[in-house]
Amino acid sequence: MGTVLQVPWTRLADWPLGAAQLREAGFHIAALALSPSAVSLDDFAAAAPDRIALVLGAEGDGLSRAALEAADTVVTIPMMHGVDSLNVASASAVALYTLRMPAPSS
Repeated sequence: MGTVLQVPWTRLADWPLGAAQLREAGFHIAALALSPSAVSLDDFAAAAPDRIALVLGAEGDGLSRAALEAADTVVTIPMMHGVDSLNVASASAVALYTLRMPAPSS
């Protein structure tokens, strides 16, 4: 289970309605995908918006064109040694860890 009860998540209507709902709630939509125009996760995290909705695709097919077009930013996880992709569970773990909120100071 990990932190499934601590990390906010939701299901939305299909795109583009789901994207409109996220924007109305004040979220920046970041789609994780391999794309020549994608920014690295490190660069995105360095100037991350306050409210981010991560959109991840199914393993194999990835995100639809509509999902990518609806995103505010397409983000990629930089990898070495010729690795070009991660499965969706690994990608979400890396992205959530990288974008984690700083711990409250005591």
